[in-house]
Amino acid sequence: MTDHEHEHGHDRTDRTDGAADVSTGTSTESGDSAAAIPELVIISGMSGAGRSTAAKCLEDLGWFVVDNLPPALIPTMVELGARSQGNVARIAVVVDVRGRRFFDNLRESLADLDAKGVTRRVVFLESSDDALVRRFESVRRPHPLQGDGRIVDGIAAERDLLRELRGDADLVIDTSSLNVHELRAKMDAQFAGDEEPELRATVMSFGFKYGLPVDADLVVDCRFLPNPHWVPELRPFTGLNEEVSSYVFDQPGAKEFLNQYTELLQLVAAGYRREGKRYVTIAVGCTGGKHRSVAMSEKLAARLATEGIETVLVHRDMGRE
Repeated sequence: MTDHEHEHGHDRTDRTDGAADVSTGTSTESGDSAAAIPELVIISGMSGAGRSTAAKCLEDLGWFVVDNLPPALIPTMVELGARSQGNVARIAVVVDVRGRRFFDNLRESLADLDAKGVTRRVVFLESSDDALVRRFESVRRPHPLQGDGRIVDGIAAERDLLRELRGDADLVIDTSSLNVHELRAKMDAQFAGDEEPELRATVMSFGFKYGLPVDADLVVDCRFLPNPHWVPELRPFTGLNEEVSSYVFDQPGAKEFLNQYTELLQLVAAGYRREGKRYVTIAVGCTGGKHRSVAMSEKLAARLATEGIETVLVHRDMGRE
């Protein structure tokens, strides 16, 4: 099935005429400038159509994401964001409609936001009945609205409850034939702007004798370099020590390895961004995780940072001996 994505003609990005500011609860006599109203995205749609994936994508793009917030509290959440002095400039709220009263609250909240001049968009995740049934069966979970009936009964009930919201949505994304990466790419295209989505890396040194890190995406083996452990004057120190680091990088192939692996990671990082992957863990190992891997991790993390990759450095096994 061809994925379907469209935007309705009622653009909500310009509501300044006659619109009131979100109340901040502060006196207007103080002379302070009006609080900045956060941008708001409401993510809804069919259960199993990818709401959580869409929300995670926005979180990775720097949005403040709130899951399962009661619709009546959405204006309050926007008001709190307006009071944050710009720290919460973009808010995404994930809602699902499981009852008529719940839907009425959402409709009232949207009208309230419109009256206050809040820039907001509704993203609706859609999928075919066949695709939704396959997804629920694959995880062996019931549809939240099926009760004592079948999965298709729950899907039909939810589709009926959401019909009006779907009609009012600014963006409808049909995920019937999309995988996770393709859905993230569509969200990126809508919300990332002109900037390339950020990639965050964790560089972790470790010792092979303590086992591979279970969360590693890439593993680097530094055991091809001579071990400072066998140099008596270096043995007590770690790869954080300048003498140990100098010893490691004075060895044949050490600097070349760092340079060429950094170039390889640039290629990998570009591919990760295209595939919607925002986090990567690079594990750098030696025998005990004390000398070579620590020194190499320090240099590698510094290189990645200069390439614009937000980097966290962890030395898992340093100090275990």
